[in-house]
Amino acid sequence: MYASSGIDLFDEATLADPYPAYARLRELGSVVRLEAHGVWALPRHASVATALRDPATYSSERALALTDPVNERLLAGTVVGTDGAAHARLRRVLSRQLAPRALKSLTLDLHEHARALVEALPHDGGFDAVADLAAPFVAGIVMRLMGLPDRDRALLLDLADATFDTFGPDNARTRAGLPHAEEMFGYLARVATRDTIAADSWLGAIHTAADHGDIDESQAVPLMLSYTVAGMDTTIHAITSALHLLAHTDQWAPIRDRAVPTDAVLAEALRMEAPIQFFGRRTTRDVHIGDTVVPAGEQVLLLYGSAGRDRDRWGPDADTFDITRDSRDHLALGSGIHQCAGNHLATLEFDAVLTALARRFRSLAPSPGQAPTRRPHNILRGWHTLPLVAA
Repeated sequence: MYASSGIDLFDEATLADPYPAYARLRELGSVVRLEAHGVWALPRHASVATALRDPATYSSERALALTDPVNERLLAGTVVGTDGAAHARLRRVLSRQLAPRALKSLTLDLHEHARALVEALPHDGGFDAVADLAAPFVAGIVMRLMGLPDRDRALLLDLADATFDTFGPDNARTRAGLPHAEEMFGYLARVATRDTIAADSWLGAIHTAADHGDIDESQAVPLMLSYTVAGMDTTIHAITSALHLLAHTDQWAPIRDRAVPTDAVLAEALRMEAPIQFFGRRTTRDVHIGDTVVPAGEQVLLLYGSAGRDRDRWGPDADTFDITRDSRDHLALGSGIHQCAGNHLATLEFDAVLTALARRFRSLAPSPGQAPTRRPHNILRGWHTLPLVAA
């Protein structure tokens, strides 16, 4: 026997507030069969952490998304969709650009860019933390580093959002996202060529790696997706989730006084609201999870959004945002060989935004009469609009 549930993680009500469903799944066990989709879910922090740190047993190949067409047509051969030597080969190319040493020179530029955007916000007036701050800041920086024209910023944000939507089950959101995901491939093949991309840009470095034989030429465009898809939306959602949580608590004063490190604030926000709510894996052998044996070849969903609220790991106040909590071992950015390659850049970007806001404003609060909005999404969790008032 095994624990099973009829919960549909992708219906509208659950997407709007998944945490009650996650709590029920955690009560059922370390692994739960989701009958609505024919997959297994890992809802607890311990079981998700174990899977992330054992890629030999929990493979990313043909497993990240819930449908075979997406795994085979869009994700095969990408850095997130490979393991072992193939993954390491692709990851090395990204690491040259995203390692802390490579990013160190960006710190001043990030802070200047964030300061300019914050200075342009109205004093004692409202602003949208997504449209006026997080999206232009993150996308503006990443577009320039990738070497892509800034005029295409809005297009790529839309395409990236739609590409992530294809990770879900065979539902309307996944089907609507598929042509946009394919458009992303077409855009990169057409625009990010050796003739148009600067050699010292991130995408130029991928072409250089292909020229040197570090990767195959056919892997160049799929590798570019690591920047164009994963490099913007997730950080935008992390920043705005943190600002939403801060605006609804009394924790702005320690931010303003620099009493709490910004990386601790980011870790706690990621624990509370994982920008990516799950990724899939596929078992390579029969594996014991608690009292259940999951057979080889089965798909399991690593529920990052649930692991972050697990009371067995975070205590009885797991649903409370507390910037003094030590949340460093949250799993929102993965762990092990598949830990988010851009986590160092995301930390620098978050520090720049929060520092600029804290220097200018003594308070941060929700905008009265203007409720924030989310766009229902198969895998991402973040704000579509986030009206705030700072003074």
